[in-house]
Amino acid sequence: MLPQPTISSTMRPLEYNGTPAGILMNHSIARAFLGLPLAGLALLADVRNCGCDTSRPESLEARECGLCREAEKQPAGIGIFFLKDINPRKANRWLALPRAHKHNLLEMTREERTALWEAAIAKGKELWGDGWGLAFNGNLVRTQCHAHLHIGKFLPAVENDRNLRVVKLAADIPAPEDDSGMWVHPVDGKLHVHLGEQICETTLLR
Repeated sequence: MLPQPTISSTMRPLEYNGTPAGILMNHSIARAFLGLPLAGLALLADVRNCGCDTSRPESLEARECGLCREAEKQPAGIGIFFLKDINPRKANRWLALPRAHKHNLLEMTREERTALWEAAIAKGKELWGDGWGLAFNGNLVRTQCHAHLHIGKFLPAVENDRNLRVVKLAADIPAPEDDSGMWVHPVDGKLHVHLGEQICETTLLR
């Protein structure tokens, strides 16, 4: 059994409210964006080459490092923490974040990813019962470099079998194989994991 992470919850405001329009659009319009060439998506946001460095606090002042600054405010012993998204367009959203500075899920070990997914699932159940959903936006559209999972109420109308994997445990959720994201929600005691997309948070209630 994996060690249980120490988790902190805070209501401190996020500092990334200037989200590009592609992230704030409703689900159907966001899906239309996925028809754009990857070069077009990259114009929305691309945090893959963020130059933040915790040993140089001045490097965390960039807008895309807002969640890095939030992580630095957490006690050193905290493994995972939560932030409520105060964007007025996302009144029902929370974020789950590792205290350690990781830019994406691939930088985490399997154990670290599992702890993050399990913590986010627990928070989702606390908020929405069996109606929870989680989303990780692809690296080409994220506006924050610090890895984070969106937690919200899943919108059943978006369910499909495209790039779908069905797993039983959080430990079985695969890591992205590229710069894409994923969304996860429960179905009949199992987890539906949808891979290979960029804008994923639109599967959740704002």
